[in-house]
Amino acid sequence: MTAIDTDIVVDGSLDEAPWRQSPKIGELVQRIPRAGARPTERTEVTLLHDKDNLYIGVMCYDSEPDRVLASQMARDAMLNPDDRLSIILDTFRDQSNAFYFSTNPNGALVDGLVFANGETNEDWDAIWIVRTKRSDKGWSAEFSIPFKSLSFPSGETVWGFNISRIIQRKLEEVRWTGARFQTQFFQVSEAGEITNLDGLEQGVGLDVRPFIAQRWLHEGTTGNDVVRGKPGLDLFYNLTPSLRLSTTINTDFGETEVDARQINLTRFSIFFPEKRSFFLQDAGVFNFATTGVDQPGGIPSTGAEIFPFFSRRIGLLGGQEVPIDYGIKLTGKAGRTEIGVLNVRTRDTPVVDNKNLFVGRVRQNFLEQSYVGAIFTGGDPAGRSSSGPFDPPTSSSLSSTLGADMRLATSNFLGTNRNMLFNAWGLKTNTEGISENNASYGFAAHYANDKFQGQLMWREIQENFDPELGFVQRTNVRMLRLGASFNPRPKPSTGIQQMFHDVFYTRFTRLDNGLVETEKFYFTLVDWHLNSGDSLHSLFDLNPTYERLFEPFEISPGVVLPAGEYRFMPMRIFFTSAQKRKLQGSIGLTFGSFWSGTAKTVRAGLRYQIPPKFSISLDSNQTFAQLPEGNFVARIFSTQVNYAVSPFLSFSNLVQFDNRSGNLGLQSRVRWTLEPGNDVFFIFGQGWIQEIGDFFDFRQQDSRLATKLQYTFRF
Repeated sequence: MTAIDTDIVVDGSLDEAPWRQSPKIGELVQRIPRAGARPTERTEVTLLHDKDNLYIGVMCYDSEPDRVLASQMARDAMLNPDDRLSIILDTFRDQSNAFYFSTNPNGALVDGLVFANGETNEDWDAIWIVRTKRSDKGWSAEFSIPFKSLSFPSGETVWGFNISRIIQRKLEEVRWTGARFQTQFFQVSEAGEITNLDGLEQGVGLDVRPFIAQRWLHEGTTGNDVVRGKPGLDLFYNLTPSLRLSTTINTDFGETEVDARQINLTRFSIFFPEKRSFFLQDAGVFNFATTGVDQPGGIPSTGAEIFPFFSRRIGLLGGQEVPIDYGIKLTGKAGRTEIGVLNVRTRDTPVVDNKNLFVGRVRQNFLEQSYVGAIFTGGDPAGRSSSGPFDPPTSSSLSSTLGADMRLATSNFLGTNRNMLFNAWGLKTNTEGISENNASYGFAAHYANDKFQGQLMWREIQENFDPELGFVQRTNVRMLRLGASFNPRPKPSTGIQQMFHDVFYTRFTRLDNGLVETEKFYFTLVDWHLNSGDSLHSLFDLNPTYERLFEPFEISPGVVLPAGEYRFMPMRIFFTSAQKRKLQGSIGLTFGSFWSGTAKTVRAGLRYQIPPKFSISLDSNQTFAQLPEGNFVARIFSTQVNYAVSPFLSFSNLVQFDNRSGNLGLQSRVRWTLEPGNDVFFIFGQGWIQEIGDFFDFRQQDSRLATKLQYTFRF
């Protein structure tokens, strides 16, 4: 790292003296397709800093510059189809948490947070800038990341750092460190070190972001128009260089993207991700060990998800918004201790009284990648109020959840440079009048490596376990999951990049009577990823299933399955073409026996792009079921049309329809970044309801228009 005292003009051209005269960080190493080999294209990386900013200059040489792939441009775009650069900064050198920045040859700004040595929150937005430039030598990128946008320990001059370059047309990845098949880029423990970070300044450490939001609602049934406007304020203050206080007042989430439609054909709750910015900031500190084991691609999740804290329970009730008066959040680190405290006050509405909702989380890190932690949540978003606006809820007055967890992890298991993870946890809820069968606990072990993977999960979820500020998918069960994967990499001459083969077994046993409720096998016989970028994800995958219904189950309106035992075996075929192509598609078919009859599910997607500004996608998911109890069809259609004028001005349009609700919805969203931290949003929404008996006849419902202007002052 080279310290400079001259100005840097961030324009993508690395022709200023500091770039030319400063030393490079050293050669990058190929990870894929040949781990440890020299890259096929040269990459030069230079790191500079002054007292206010970190500068990263990257020259991506390319022997065929006309073949560099760059299709995306919008803020936070998915860059998988493109050549790209990704950077992580482990500012605390804790080998677990990091800041993440990425771009492509179009200069798209993508950022996020890494936590728990591999999990990510890519909805986090920082104030930073990147510029790129293409030439007959390849392309270059120039990053400028203000130290005010980062948190780091005062006085420390060594950070963790890694950089990855993807050459998409070759399916080649090169890295500075950790260039092994089994090492994922977001494994912060594999990052290298950068030094000489002296004299860094964060100023006062205060960001003040006032905003003005306005909404217009036209009620389709009455014809009435309602206009509401309000000012608000978001404030961020670094109490120390590593501890941040975030406050939101008169909060507005009008700019949030709409949820993707889902139709639930199971007996259990389905999960919708958080998308609101205040709750996404530093969300990783509230993460709990129940979410610590990922499933291989194509293997469904366990169906027994548990989140002791799920932020969508705050400010949303029954799909309707509950206004938030204010929220206060303290997140950060003190030494090796991570802290997260959240207190939110919701407003009185005709449906529910005002509420004070509280979450506290602490993690004590030890060794390189391990921790022990505890969590407490208090408050019931749909129940009675607490006594005061800043009073943490007590077990005697409010519903609460208390839990502890532990994570033991290493990337050098038994001295073999292999990954191994073990976690364990216990939770207990407290609701008035319920003092028994209100706990949940479990453990998981995961051997997550490139060629071989294995996992064991066990958890018990008692009948009265009910985290009011969390999410639990099913109760009164004991779950066991065992799985193994064999994923060889054939010689390049075969045309196959990697082959995946999985065997997974999941069993749920009822706690009240000891009987098996669900038993499933997943056999992935063929999952081949080709050197062309195309993938045959499944070819007659088998899913033998046993279900026992203890009471009737209405799987679709008017179609009720009686209590009893069911054995069926769906099979699946799924293919996707390479994302690098202008026209890219996917097709999947699941068919075979289904509950008491048969069913076919057809999933299809098509995306066309005119790089780098325009893309359109069409997706459908349709299930056709024929059961003795009745036939039904479940349909979801969606289309996305995106246009990016530049990385700072983008238009997105999403149209969705599902035949379960009969609702056709449109959301059009404009985001204009005047400069980093200063944004204007325009969001228009329109709904229509399908008339009964006529597929093409729709009745107009409510129309909505939301605008928001936010401006950041940094001190």
